[in-house]
Amino acid sequence: MKVLITGAAGRLGRASRPPLRQAGHALRITDLSTASLDPVAGEDALSGNLGEPAILERALAGVEVVVHWAATSNEQAFPLVLENNHRVLYELYEGARRHGVRRIVYASSNHAFGLHETSTRLRLDSPYRADCFYGLSKVWGEELGRMYWTKHGIETVALRIGTFMNLPPRNVRELSTWLGLEDLQQLVKLAVEKPGVGFAPVWGISANTRAWYDLSEPNALGYVPRQNAEEFAAGLPKEDAAAADDPASRYQGGKFVTQSWTPAAQRPHR
Repeated sequence: MKVLITGAAGRLGRASRPPLRQAGHALRITDLSTASLDPVAGEDALSGNLGEPAILERALAGVEVVVHWAATSNEQAFPLVLENNHRVLYELYEGARRHGVRRIVYASSNHAFGLHETSTRLRLDSPYRADCFYGLSKVWGEELGRMYWTKHGIETVALRIGTFMNLPPRNVRELSTWLGLEDLQQLVKLAVEKPGVGFAPVWGISANTRAWYDLSEPNALGYVPRQNAEEFAAGLPKEDAAAADDPASRYQGGKFVTQSWTPAAQRPHR
């Protein structure tokens, strides 16, 4: 099938292209610059900002499935998050309506749940607890996808990506959130090919011993991760016990939680 991959020059975009090519899908890859895409046989490269109507129309022409990685990918000034993660996503879904795209694979995030404490084990229907404007944009994106499925029949697979760096975990937190390369590639292939998923959220992590998410719960894709961050645990520096009261240690969102965090002494008196 014809698959559009946005943000195809980024870490997730590059890592997700090989298994889809090998499965015989025709890929259209997009990013801001063609030079950064390094297209190979079986890939049709298109550069430009998807916020521009002409670029979006060219990108979606003839496409059946969109794998949407393009976005502001961490906490930034709210106007930038609003532009890239709200407005452009809305335009993408509206474009999908016009072009008869049947599914969007959406890069959601663990930061849509980052204000849950690390002692909490989450299920797929656990309430959102965004930890920043970026995380909040992912809540909005998931609900946008749910609405377009219900009202317009466009499927959405919401991949709640943990930490993917194409590297081993770098710290203790990532032993809970890590997503290995093999698992990412399995996840994306299933997200594109699995029939009849409707609106389907899936935890985008590996089978980590310390996962904060209940991976025993079935998901719509039949995704069963095989890698485990725990095999790297012995090589990581130990977490400072004095940091236990730090919001970055208390909450699942880590350092994202502490951005613009108001100290208790500066909060309004109750």
